[in-house]
Order: sequence, then structure tokens, then C-alpha cells
Amino acid sequence: MNRLCFFVGLAAVTALGSAQAQSIEDFYRGKVINMTISSGDGGTNDAYARLIAEQLGKFIPGNPTIVPRNMPGAGGLRAVNHLYEVASKDGLSYGVVQRAVAVQPILDVQSANYDPSKFNWIGSTARETSVGVVWNQNTPVRTIQEATKTEVIVGSSGFGNDTGGFPLVLNHFLGTRFKLIHGYKSGSDISLAMERGEVQSRVGWSWGSIISRSADLLRDNKITVLIQMGVEKSPSLPDTPLVLDLAKTAEDRAAMELIFTATTIGWPSVMPPGVPADRVAAFRKAYNAMVASPDFKLQAEKRSLELDPLTGEEIDKLIAQIMSFPGPVIERAQQAMKAVAGK
Repeated sequence: MNRLCFFVGLAAVTALGSAQAQSIEDFYRGKVINMTISSGDGGTNDAYARLIAEQLGKFIPGNPTIVPRNMPGAGGLRAVNHLYEVASKDGLSYGVVQRAVAVQPILDVQSANYDPSKFNWIGSTARETSVGVVWNQNTPVRTIQEATKTEVIVGSSGFGNDTGGFPLVLNHFLGTRFKLIHGYKSGSDISLAMERGEVQSRVGWSWGSIISRSADLLRDNKITVLIQMGVEKSPSLPDTPLVLDLAKTAEDRAAMELIFTATTIGWPSVMPPGVPADRVAAFRKAYNAMVASPDFKLQAEKRSLELDPLTGEEIDKLIAQIMSFPGPVIERAQQAMKAVAGK
């Protein structure tokens, strides 16, 4: 009798384990996942997002359909606040957002009404270094030092975005004379504006995006890279100065490190806070499998998209690093952002 009870109990446990193993598949089978893209269409962020939308469902148990939707506005903050406050918490909402999400609240950026550590970070398709460039035909400026003496007109898609914040951070710490023209929906629109002569510069452009999707601009000497913005130099830009190396004081360097650390995160994906842990784990596993798959790599190459992925766990560590900066460094960085916002 005891042996019978043992085997019945063992069978029950095995069945329960099987049911739990199938629960993710059962949940996602036949479902639609709503993907929110924090930029306008046509840019690199949008290109990565749409490739993910095509591929990720193949690797999620149950093979759900992913439907992408652009939600530009406020430099990406409109989409981020939607994901944080409005989007469903059941595992059917997902976002491809801009890297500044990681640092905006700690910098006290207006309308950044969320805690980045509470997002479920899924992964990133590529690490990045951000750069500032000028369109050679539109300005005589060729170095960052010359940009401290001559005004340079810069295109921006909002203060919440790199293209709006980074040039004014450089004005604050380095004394550059970047003048912003706002209203562009995406980085691609800013690049077109440079080509049309509407603006002279784009400050906050991913280096990986340039070398993969706009290499002809370098080849044909249409743009000059003035500066790198991140925590370390790109190996392919050994002679272009890194913003941290131009800091006037150790305190300024630490504050800029806080501001620019998020650049490393590149092109991140998130799920809202409160999603069940097993569904987050399934997304992370699926994302890692997707970026390692031969077909994803092939499709990325066809679209001229660089791949240098980060896992969700690696992004968690970067978020923790950002949030661990000491109070005086945070205050100094916030002062720079207040100057950016004209406060």
C-alpha cells in the first residue's frame, strides 16, 4: 500500500512538473504580443525592433505573433512611460526602447516617471559608443575644440533623447557651442536634415549604426566625427577623443561617466514591471537564442545591422552600476541636465 501511494505521489509530482513546464507554451500559444517602439519609423532603433518582431516569436514557447507599433515622442519617454504605467503586465507587452531609459530618472529628467531597475530588461542587440559628427559641407568645424569657438547647429528629437541631451551636456562640461533645432522624429530624419542643409551636426549617433548603415558618408568624406561619448573608446576610432578624457576636473569626469554609461546598453528591449518571473525568464531565454541563431545573424547582415548582444542580466548589472553612483556625482550630473533643460 505504501509503495502504491509512493508511485501515485511520484506520478502526480511528475504530472505537475510537466504541466508547469508546458504552462509558458500554453499561455503564449495563439497569442499576440504588442511591441512598442520608442522611436519613429526608418531609424536604426526601428530597424532592430522590426527584425526582432519578425524573429523572436519563433523562439518563445507557443510561438506567439509579435505586432510592432511606433510610439515616438519626448525623445522616447512617451513609449517608456506607457510601458511602465499603462501596458499590460501579463507578458503580452514588450518594448524596444532607447538606451537613455536607464539613466533619465536618476538625472531628474522631466517626465521620466519610472524606476529603471523595476523594468524587466530582456537584452540588447548591440553595445554602442555614441559619437558627434558634422556635415562637412555645412560647417568649417572639424574638431571638438573648434566647436567651442564656432556655433554649430544640431538636429534633435527631444531632450529625453541622446540627440537632445548630449550636445547640451557637452556645452555644459566642455564649453562647446551647439545650438539645437528640435522636432525631428528620428535619427534618420536628423541625418536627412544635415544632407538638406537644415542643420550642421548630429550629436548622439551610434557609431555602430554609422559604420553599418551610413559608411558611405565616411568614405565620401561627407561627415567628420568630432567626439566619442561613452565610457571607453571604440577600437575603430583610436584618434577621436573620448568625452571623459576632455573633462576639466575629476568631478566633471565622474558626472559625465554617470551620464554616458547608458550608451553601452545600445539597443535594449524591456518588459513592464510586474510581469510573472517565468514569462520574463522565457523571454530572456528566447532572446538569447534568437540573437545567436544563424538566420537572425543573416537577416541582420542583410539590413546592415551590427550585432554585439548583451543579455538581460548584463543590462541589470549596468543599471545597478548607474544607480550606485554617490550622491555628489549624481547632483553634479543633475545640475548639467538642469542646464540642458534651461532650469
